Amino acid sequence: MDDINVLHHRCLLNLRRRVRDIGDGRPAQERYMRLQKDGDTLSYQGNSEEVGCYVAGRPLSKGNCYFEVTIVDTGVRGTIGVGLVPKFYRLDHQPGWLPYSVAYHADNGKLYNGTGIGKQFGPKCARGDRMGCGIHSENIEAGITTVFFTKNGKEVGSVEVPVSAEGLFPAVGMHSMGEEVKVDLQAEWFLEEDDSMMMVDSHEDDWGRLYDVRVSGTLLEYVGKGKSIMDVGLAQARQPLTTRCHYYEVEIVDAGEKCYIALGLARRDYPKNRHPGWSRGSVAYHADDGKIFHGSGVGDAFGPRCFKGDIMGCGIMFPRDYILDGEGDTDDWDRLDIRPGHASVQNVLYLNDEAEEEEGEDGEEAGEQEQEGRKVTSQMSQNFLCPGVFA
Repeated sequence: MDDINVLHHRCLLNLRRRVRDIGDGRPAQERYMRLQKDGDTLSYQGNSEEVGCYVAGRPLSKGNCYFEVTIVDTGVRGTIGVGLVPKFYRLDHQPGWLPYSVAYHADNGKLYNGTGIGKQFGPKCARGDRMGCGIHSENIEAGITTVFFTKNGKEVGSVEVPVSAEGLFPAVGMHSMGEEVKVDLQAEWFLEEDDSMMMVDSHEDDWGRLYDVRVSGTLLEYVGKGKSIMDVGLAQARQPLTTRCHYYEVEIVDAGEKCYIALGLARRDYPKNRHPGWSRGSVAYHADDGKIFHGSGVGDAFGPRCFKGDIMGCGIMFPRDYILDGEGDTDDWDRLDIRPGHASVQNVLYLNDEAEEEEGEDGEEAGEQEQEGRKVTSQMSQNFLCPGVFA
């Protein structure tokens, strides 16, 4: 009889846990204050004197034990906190400031565990970084769990915290003008298998400049706002094309809303807020309209438009007697001595260092006349077919 009572009691406990995880069938009620919510994007709407906070409608559980926040804009101070709080947490406090809450803060890299005084915990986080928070659910039934935090998918650290009857709810706090984040409550996180695998998959060292672009292995992802013509994401390789490495390709995995994707060649100090081809010293093939842009914001008809699944390529057709001294021996482009063989080859690319362009069109034209260009012929392709050689 006692065994039956024990079994009955366990069944009731399991039922209560399932009800807590699944809910009562009604939509989960998320709460937020001094924040504007547009889909999965949160932006601060206060006066920088008051905290804005978001609390998700459902707690983390065994089936959903991790979430991530991508920093779209750090605003004035970057006072963004990511963590877990009780269900009815006060929305005028950053997560981690009050008892039974814990959070990792972007502006100072500190961990706040139920108090307004933080402890040094991990690196600071900036625009484009992903801050993650999750629970190790093995001992959650005992009223305590291990909460861990990540930056860009790598674990920063962990801490044990008590769990209330309602559970721990994902929360995001912000505290200065211009702060904006994107929340992914369905994110997944996996332990890194070993360092050698990460070395194989990592390609961040291949890029000399990254602006509003996130690198994940061989994948490039735009993480900017995309609200104006100036919100351009730029990824520029660390090394120039050479006679031994004269071609590269890009496969469009996701075209986004308008497929504003361009690939081409540009000088080393190309402006970070301009698509390749728009400013002097660059040439690029644009996927959205199939046009070629050569140092101008006005493109010319060139090839077919490109879509999801297409492979776009770009290369240089060097003359046979083209000499590149020091090829492959240095990371410093300024030390490379580039000498053209014939003056008859096409498509001038300026490889000289220049300041970022902030002048008008007249200034650009004057600058172009003063530059001494080195000439090569650039070739663009789509799905291994060459739309043309730009002259």
